[in-house]
This record gives sequence, C-alpha cells and structure tokens, in this order.
Amino acid sequence: MSVRRQEIDQSTALREIQVSAGTAAVLGLLELKMDTPPTTAYLMLGGRCLMNCGFCAQARDSSASALYLSRITWPPFPLEEVAGRIAQAFSQNTLRRACLQVTVGPHDFEQALEVVLTLRRHSPIPIDVSILPNSMDEVRQLFKAGVDHIGFGLDAACERVFRLVKGGSWRRSLEMIEETAASFPGRAAVHLIVGLGETEQEMVERIAWMHQRGVTVGLFAFTPLRGTEMEHLPAPALSHYRRMQAARYLICRGFARLSDFTFDQDGRLTRIAVPGWRRLLEDGRAFETSGCPDCNRPYYNERPAGPMYNYPRPLSAEEAQRAVEEMELAG
Repeated sequence: MSVRRQEIDQSTALREIQVSAGTAAVLGLLELKMDTPPTTAYLMLGGRCLMNCGFCAQARDSSASALYLSRITWPPFPLEEVAGRIAQAFSQNTLRRACLQVTVGPHDFEQALEVVLTLRRHSPIPIDVSILPNSMDEVRQLFKAGVDHIGFGLDAACERVFRLVKGGSWRRSLEMIEETAASFPGRAAVHLIVGLGETEQEMVERIAWMHQRGVTVGLFAFTPLRGTEMEHLPAPALSHYRRMQAARYLICRGFARLSDFTFDQDGRLTRIAVPGWRRLLEDGRAFETSGCPDCNRPYYNERPAGPMYNYPRPLSAEEAQRAVEEMELAG
C-alpha cells in the first residue's frame, strides 16, 4: 500500500481530508486487501490535537505520525473527490454512513461544519461527527447542518481516570453530554475506552449512566501505540473486555440494570443476576463493534492475527460461544 508520508498542514485542511486506509480502499483511492470492509466512511480532520490524551497518536506531545489514529493510517485526499466517491458508494449501499473525527484546534468547529456541508451537498448519507463542542450553540449548528449523531470522546469511565489520561473538565464534559441528549433525544453518542485504569464496576456504572440518559455507547479497547505516553501499558485482558461488552449489551438492550451486576472488592464483575443471560448473548451481537448504526471499525483495536476485541461482522455460532466462554464468568 502506497501512502503519502507528509504531515497534514493546517492550511490545507479544507482542501484535503484524511481518510482511514480501509475507507480509502472502499472508495477506490488505495489498493488494500480486506476480509471485512468498513460499512462507514471514516474521515479525520484537523491534524495534531491541542489536547494531550495519553493514549492518542494525535495528542499534542505524541511522537507518533499525524497519519495515525489508533492502529489505522489516515492518508490525505482531496475533500471534493472524497465527498463525490462517498456519495457514489452510498448510492450503491457500499457505505451506509460517514463519521468525521475532529481533533481539537483553533478552527476545528468551522472546519468540521464545512466538511459536513460538503458531504451533505453531495449526498444524503447519514453523518456522525466526533468532536468536542465548546457550546450548545455549536451542537445545534452541527445538527442543523445535517449531522445525525454527535460523538463525545469522553473515553474515561470516571473522573479519576479522566484527570490522569485526558485532563480538562470532567463536570463540563458530562453536562454537555447530558444537555445534548436531553435536547436531541437519540442523537448523542459517547466513546468509552476499556483498559485506561478504571475498574469494571466504574465502567459498568458509566455505561448505565449513559443508557439512562438515552446516550449511545460505543466501546473501544485501549490500544498501546508507539509514540504515546501510554505506549508501555498493556491492552486489557480479553476476558475483561468481554465482560464489559456483555454488560453494555445487556444494559443497552434493556435486559439488565446496574443492580443486576455484582462486583468484588477490586471492582471486578463476578455475577450477572439476569436469568438466562448466557442465552441472551448466544447470537454474538454483544461482541460486535458497538456505537452508532452501521459502524464496524474493522481492526481499529485489533491486529489481523488477533485477539479480536470488536468483531466487525456477525459472529459464527462457534465464535459467539467462544466469546461467552472468554468472559470467564460463572453462572
């Protein structure tokens, strides 16, 4: 795969847009072998971020290339060409949604708005934007421009971890999420990363908090990346991640409440008091990529050789059974 290696200049941000390698392959911009193509067009705008999240390749002090986000490369292509190709792919049902990742910068909101309007000018594809809005006025403007969901990268499940790995105002972040969810029901989404240092109890409590407010929850597995502050820390154990996937699924599908989960003194999930909970997981949907509709994020957290944290496709019966067993939970 040939990828241009120059860093993204802020002055060219509106002429070019970064495109995930898998998306670029679907759009015919790159040649790349894929066993599971993305069903959402993943785009990134802004270049190096002003924030300094310890896990992120785009963090202010990260030494990773600005062409990376998580394990994925995001080469730049002309915005108008990308928008036109997305429109064609959407008309053919090859891509069913577009998701714009926006790093924090001096003009991030204005640039994001322009990208949304460019995409919308070409097609009616549903558009999600992952951004840190500064105000509810910005939230309203994005929805007015045609955004389907706004994704908040809260990432941390609790204030303790938030302060350690992200910084900023925990209280303000929660208030913005709550107000968006209340003002625009069903259109607020939150990303939570499992394995940043939270306990399983803290993660399940945050998932329940979000669900209670009608917020869509997408789970990610912490991925150690070279060049980031947290590069030497381990990814979460697969059993740990499977338990959190199951908890999210049972809560968000209405099968369980927070009181149905029991934790030990270290905050590890030890029991689910939902009759037949294993049967509820046997179709494997709990272990597929979670988040906004049609978002499958192939290999965003995974190496092709595994382990497979988020399956980007339906699981076979054998895979689903193995995933439940990987939870290492009795009952």
